[in-house]
Amino acid sequence: MNPEPAATGRPAAILAIILASYFMILLDNSVIFTALPSLQADLQLGTGELSWVQDAYTLVFGGLLLLGARAGDLLGRRRVFVFGLVVFSVASLLIGLAPAGWWAIAGRAIQGIGAAIVAPASLSLLTASFPEGRERTRAVALYGATAGMGASLGLVIGGALAHWISWRAGFFVNVPIGAAMIALAPRFLPETGRARGRFDLFGALSATLGVGALVFGIINTADAGWASPATCLGLGIAVAAAATVPAAGAAAAHLATQVSAALTTGSVLLLLALAVTAALILPADLAARRARTPLGAAPAPLAEAAR
Repeated sequence: MNPEPAATGRPAAILAIILASYFMILLDNSVIFTALPSLQADLQLGTGELSWVQDAYTLVFGGLLLLGARAGDLLGRRRVFVFGLVVFSVASLLIGLAPAGWWAIAGRAIQGIGAAIVAPASLSLLTASFPEGRERTRAVALYGATAGMGASLGLVIGGALAHWISWRAGFFVNVPIGAAMIALAPRFLPETGRARGRFDLFGALSATLGVGALVFGIINTADAGWASPATCLGLGIAVAAAATVPAAGAAAAHLATQVSAALTTGSVLLLLALAVTAALILPADLAARRARTPLGAAPAPLAEAAR
């Protein structure tokens, strides 16, 4: 079911809410990197625990994108969008208050759940709010630009906050932003129609397991390499899960059709998350070995990528 774009007199407000929410979840994917040395010292984390502060977010985010998209189809995308913002904002508050490493890692995983809900719902709401043609093209272009800005500025903002305030400030800042978007979304965003049909549990779980296993396998190569048993197991599960999706029949095909738009942005987000994760240790290395502050280390990954 693809509802027609809703007529609205507040396109600027709709675009601002969607882009601000999308920017927030992309920002948090990279804001932590330049704060890693401060976080490690404060919570007394080992190298493995430190890597999972980011990997927990990436793994859950990538694994639940399909499930988040399907939930929006069946329950209404504005409703699901607001719920995702609530989850993300509460998780940000919990991370900012984290007394130990396990708390921060768990909070990052919960953040990933919220991001996996907000990302596909935001794109669906964007296409549902702007008619096809120049308006939608402009809105989608701004949406894509926001992804790059969020990932890039997150490095600088995270470094600045860690240097001048605390690594916790990078998460606390999400709370007022999230609260404002939660309050404004029901007022300005149109609710989309609900797709008819049942929730295909088998197809959804297969797709979620497959994407999650794929992300885990790629993440694990950073420490163990491509030939490690854990990496091979993760990639093997991903292939096996992908092979079972067609077996779900018409319901699985319906799932694939309904989330095709979400997968377009989801794939970009996932690749972006994996690419940034590959540079996980760089800011910490620059800060620790070259005696740079978090703020001084912030532009370094961008400079390296530009070479």
